[in-house]
Amino acid sequence: MNILPKIKEADLVGRGGAGFPTYLKWEGIQKVKADKKYVICNASEGELGLFKDFYILQNHADRVFKGLQLAMDFIGTKKAFFNFNGDYYKKLKLQIDELVEEYEERGYQITIFREHPSYIGGEETALLNAIEGKRVEPRLKPPYPSDRGLFGQPTLIHNVETLYNVADVAEDKFEKKRFYCLSFPHKKGEVHHLPANWSIKKILEKTNNIPDFPYFVQIGGSASGLVLNSSQLDKQKMMGAGSIEIYKKSTDPRELLLKWFSFYDQESCGKCTPCREGTFQLRKMVEESKNIPWQKMKPILEVLEETSFCALGKSVPVPVYSFLKNVLKKKL
Repeated sequence: MNILPKIKEADLVGRGGAGFPTYLKWEGIQKVKADKKYVICNASEGELGLFKDFYILQNHADRVFKGLQLAMDFIGTKKAFFNFNGDYYKKLKLQIDELVEEYEERGYQITIFREHPSYIGGEETALLNAIEGKRVEPRLKPPYPSDRGLFGQPTLIHNVETLYNVADVAEDKFEKKRFYCLSFPHKKGEVHHLPANWSIKKILEKTNNIPDFPYFVQIGGSASGLVLNSSQLDKQKMMGAGSIEIYKKSTDPRELLLKWFSFYDQESCGKCTPCREGTFQLRKMVEESKNIPWQKMKPILEVLEETSFCALGKSVPVPVYSFLKNVLKKKL
């Protein structure tokens, strides 16, 4: 079966956050000549507010492995790595090990790699370094993994949800839906599988999650995501990795900034000075100030956005600026 036309027709995109067209990845690696090729499923999911990969693996691990097999067959390899958030693997070990054994009996070699949950682990070249036993930090691109990836060989890397979708595409079951993580201040988070073109407002309405208190939301990821007030949700569709976090409008801005900056400071790999020092200084600045030092933060945020080596550092200003503009109605 030539699945590539089906993937292109389905307009399948990556669900790890970047939204890159899946068929372009597959088409690109198919053209590369090499003795060895690899496929990696990345179940790192290290950003705040994301837990859909765990839900998918808990309920549909067989579909993810089917997508992984289809990817291996397409590029002509029997070797794959499954990168697991270590916490997820502890909880799902029994069913995952059974699937690995099942595929081994069919001639596929799927190696489980367990990492400490991390945000940088979601960056594909940092993941390559981790599997190779090197320092976990992003690589300079190009070359891209599809040209020179794991152990220097062409490598196809996909998120859990993307491979789940590949399995559905192959069997003509694919619907233009995606998984959404909903987080709340008052109850346990939820995962929903709903149309990809729904607005944030419609998602909240259809899942009976319109708050009965004044609120704002952060979408795409609960660290790097865009912050919106409740009047902006009618036309706004999902972006990024698929999370919606609801906050009370009375949330203390200082606590929110500390949540973001502490996360980034902890998750920075330390490779580049702007991110390593910038995230540390932002956290320290807010921790040690009674009033939020907005003007002192501004030049650090600008440097992070313009000079960070990878998307982790570049994304730090996104929630800050959008929170200021859309919720606090201020400008730096």
